[in-house]
Amino acid sequence: MRILVQRALRGSVSVDQKIVASIEKGLLCLVGFSVDDDKVLNLSKVAQKLVDLRIFSDSQGKMNLSVRDIEGEVLLVSQFTLYADTSRGNRPGFDKAMKAQIAETYFSNFVEEVRKLHRRTQCGIFQAHMQVSLINDGPVTILLEY
Repeated sequence: MRILVQRALRGSVSVDQKIVASIEKGLLCLVGFSVDDDKVLNLSKVAQKLVDLRIFSDSQGKMNLSVRDIEGEVLLVSQFTLYADTSRGNRPGFDKAMKAQIAETYFSNFVEEVRKLHRRTQCGIFQAHMQVSLINDGPVTILLEY
């Protein structure tokens, strides 16, 4: 599992020119699953790490606060292309990405795990053609891998 975590001032997801989810200050996370994730992945542990990740500044300007500490929001977006293989040729291969039917269940379960810990969580629409908007704060972008 890979999560590209971006500290956001604002973020949104649109499908067919309609906003389906949006956040103010918080985390916009692109979430991808690999074919190997079904053997070892603990989604509740990953969700805990995400909501406790201290990447927001405290009063002294140090990254010392989590999204929960600042009462921010979380936007989760499914993103199989995080497992693109570009080692051969110029067209990416996606053999390492989990198949859509299985990944949809994993993504839904992950959204629920994050919501258990942080109610201010929204998500995009799985397998939809989405337009993702982001104002990255910092910029701060961190890759979590499990």
